[in-house]
Amino acid sequence: MTLRLLFVSMHTSPASSPGAGDAGGMNVVELHQAEALAALGHSVDIVTRRASTDQPDVTDLGGGVRLLHVEAGPADDLAKSAIDAHIGEFSAGLAQLEPYDLVQSHHWMSGVAALPVARQWDVAHVQSYHSVAAHPGAPLSDGEPPESGGRVAGEALIARESDAIIAVSTAEARTIVERCGADPARVRVIPPGVDLDAFRPASRAERRPACPWCGSRAGYVLMAARLQPLKGGDLAIRAMAQLPASVRPDLVVAGDVSHDFADYRAEVEALIDSLGMRNHVHFVGAQSRDDLAALMRHSHALLVPSHSETFGLVALEGAASGVPVLASSTGGLREVVVHEETGYLMPDRDPVRWGRQLSGLLANEPLRARMGVIARVHARRYAWEAIGARLSAAYEQIAREHRA
Repeated sequence: MTLRLLFVSMHTSPASSPGAGDAGGMNVVELHQAEALAALGHSVDIVTRRASTDQPDVTDLGGGVRLLHVEAGPADDLAKSAIDAHIGEFSAGLAQLEPYDLVQSHHWMSGVAALPVARQWDVAHVQSYHSVAAHPGAPLSDGEPPESGGRVAGEALIARESDAIIAVSTAEARTIVERCGADPARVRVIPPGVDLDAFRPASRAERRPACPWCGSRAGYVLMAARLQPLKGGDLAIRAMAQLPASVRPDLVVAGDVSHDFADYRAEVEALIDSLGMRNHVHFVGAQSRDDLAALMRHSHALLVPSHSETFGLVALEGAASGVPVLASSTGGLREVVVHEETGYLMPDRDPVRWGRQLSGLLANEPLRARMGVIARVHARRYAWEAIGARLSAAYEQIAREHRA
């Protein structure tokens, strides 16, 4: 059974160069999902909001995947917090398309826009959240900003009304059921995959460091994430400051500054100066996927100090690269990192504890090598071919059940 699938991604364009700025973001995942499904015979159109006047209506991405742009608000790169004001316009644009066999929405705004269109076409609507808002009045973590007024209601609506929900982790599935009121019978867990060819361990011929910014002979540790409080860059810097300067590796931070957190970079820079870390921290911006992969496989360790992650794609990419991961013990990271086998899950946000664990890992090269080998074996479970097959089987069943 082959399907014409519509992937709805209102605020991220999977055809843009994602780089490390979206290392934890789902636009990379959406594109790979589409490619894996197209390889199985399905056709996939990805539709997103036009964010630039030079973006064409239709772009053929090859192999049965196309990218569509529809008008919804100004053709400009808007902050995510400003995009939900244009959900109605985006929904109207979707309704002008020819009907598909199944609609898959990514993120809550996409779902609110696409659900009525799927009902108009009388086809199944499948929702993926990728993140879920905290309810009003609930205590927010230090890294989780308050959400727009419509998000909580929108997430509850699509939880109740969608034919199926695909969660990226068991942790996310639990949140969607408990916080959004989804029927557990309609929730499936299918994790993202990883590109095992791009993200791979360094070969013996690749001993040359892939970090032109670093001056430390001790090599470098990598953090790949957007610069925003949620990702915990301040904790990574404080942890690195615990290491003696004589043996301290550099910290390379690969990722863009989020529009909604433009002041955070200045806060982090002030922290670096206060700790005397100016020569040990390098902000290198968003990287292409190939450059990120090279940075990753030549690093001594990968830090993922996020306050929360529904999955933790960057941790999986680190594992595929044969690099041990030091991560917060939260959300989907608990399912990606195998504690004391592929890295360490940290139980709190104490920089002294993080620094002590990192110091021990960096001082033990045989341990890092062993963890790297096991991490690569672990990552092979997430090959995109296998994930694509699981998605294909799920979509076919959902489409059949809706028709029945």
